Amino acid sequence: MTAADDARFMRLAVALGRRGLGKVWPNPAVGCVIVRNCPAGGSGAIVGRGWTQPGGRPHAETQALARAGSAARGATACVSLEPCAHHGRTPPCAEALVRAGVARVVTALADPDKRVNGGGHAMLRAAGIEVVEGVETALAAEANAGFLCRVRHGRPLVTLKLALTLDGRIATASGESRWITGPQARRMVHAMRASHDAVMVGAGTARLDDPDLRIRDLGVSQQPVRIVADGRLGLCTDSRLGRSIEAAPVWLLHGAAAPTSLRRAWKQHGARLFECPHDPLGRLDIVAALGQLGDAGLTRILCEGGGGLAASLVQAGLVDELVVFSAGRLFGADGAAGVAALGLNEIGPCPFALVESRTVGVDLMHRWRRVAPGGAF
Repeated sequence: MTAADDARFMRLAVALGRRGLGKVWPNPAVGCVIVRNCPAGGSGAIVGRGWTQPGGRPHAETQALARAGSAARGATACVSLEPCAHHGRTPPCAEALVRAGVARVVTALADPDKRVNGGGHAMLRAAGIEVVEGVETALAAEANAGFLCRVRHGRPLVTLKLALTLDGRIATASGESRWITGPQARRMVHAMRASHDAVMVGAGTARLDDPDLRIRDLGVSQQPVRIVADGRLGLCTDSRLGRSIEAAPVWLLHGAAAPTSLRRAWKQHGARLFECPHDPLGRLDIVAALGQLGDAGLTRILCEGGGGLAASLVQAGLVDELVVFSAGRLFGADGAAGVAALGLNEIGPCPFALVESRTVGVDLMHRWRRVAPGGAF
């Protein structure tokens, strides 16, 4: 196959891998395509394909090899991430590729996990398999930015979603907030939830809006973890989150002063609790909190507000992607701001770059990506 063929099949492998986003954490969402070379020197025929399955097992390579069967012998495997080389709950995928008799393996990324980190490529080469690295690297890195962020920085990727009026408000002066945007934008938010491991809100949003945070009307089989940053642990177990805890997990970030009785009540109710330190302003230390969530295996978090939590994330430089839905409304200065006070005294370099903008129903969606160093992308 030519380099152009490698790139084409790798793009397919990356697209297949994306099907696992939000479902495979703490594992990466990997895709694999097995291609049989054509005798006449053509671009090849796909004989097997696979992607990481919900829960992280089986891996993409074993799925693709199972579909290819004996046709994998002498074929090329295009894999969006270096095949694993360590024994976990399943044998290494690099070993599976060797046993299947593939002649060539093309990868997009080396796996930075210390248990792999070049070991998969080395195992393949030691078996006499040709290995081509670095094909469609940027595309694969974007698809698995959450996994890479967790491995490299110890925290999940954070997408901050804001639904705002044209003057940047998320509620009227009386606190009314449903609905600022139209149904098409709200449906798109549900699709965003489906590609993230968890959805997170602040304590004020959880109490005032009493959200459910589950994915609706998309036919998904796995709901994201629902997280509330609630320093005092004041959210009631009879909230919508509490009442639906058997349908989707609830995790609570709280401070050391949270009453023992409330901790016990939520634990007995089935929630998972994380005690976090406070920052100098008395808020939950969001850096430490995200570190704990990364340790728990999360790779991608969608933050849906409110203003205080959004400000904490922005100030800490932890917003990797910002997705804003702007509606044709004006609430005025007495409305609630989408992002709380940041204490800025001067205008510095712009921390985000625009990567997409389009209309969604009657609203405008614009997506921005962090350009400062240390981000997920």
